[in-house]
Amino acid sequence: MEFNLVAKKRSDSGKGASRRLRHAGLVPCIIYGAGKDPQPIELAQNILSKAVESEEFFSQIINIDVEGAVEKVVIKDLQRHVYKPLVQHADFMRIDENKKLKSHIPLHFTGEAESIGLKKGGVLNHELIEAEVICLPKDLPSFLEVDVSGLDVGQSVHLTDIKLPAGVELAELNKGGEEHNLSVATVNKVRATSDEAESEEAESAE
Repeated sequence: MEFNLVAKKRSDSGKGASRRLRHAGLVPCIIYGAGKDPQPIELAQNILSKAVESEEFFSQIINIDVEGAVEKVVIKDLQRHVYKPLVQHADFMRIDENKKLKSHIPLHFTGEAESIGLKKGGVLNHELIEAEVICLPKDLPSFLEVDVSGLDVGQSVHLTDIKLPAGVELAELNKGGEEHNLSVATVNKVRATSDEAESEEAESAE
């Protein structure tokens, strides 16, 4: 999935210039990387605010048309307004389609209805909601699927259990060592209520 945005070059800099842009419904942004000079740009607030509502916007390739020249980028930083649903500033990094990049990809959990542990009344705890991958831009997935259907109470699914698309690696596993095989999700036993605990104690006493 790719996003397409249209931007204009920005010549003014500083807090005053950025404030004027925001009052005009624009967002000051910058594009950098790939051995080129940084390019300050401005994007329409309404279009950018709508784009950031999608989780894929933070992990996929973004095409920014800067006055006729298209830059392929990924978002690296986003500043939001403290309490308003507005974007204050965004940093975009150029990509090289022939070089691998790192990106945080959302995790989508499947198989909850079939989970043995959940059928027993356990609760699924999501210990990770995203994972950093390494791959070429063309292989960048929209999300990674995590199957929890086989989990019983007390069991976990780890990074090595995730089925990866061709050409995609997990950055954490590349570090080596079992300690980097992080737990992604666990089915935990529900704690007994005080009444249930008292009942269990009474039964034990008998």
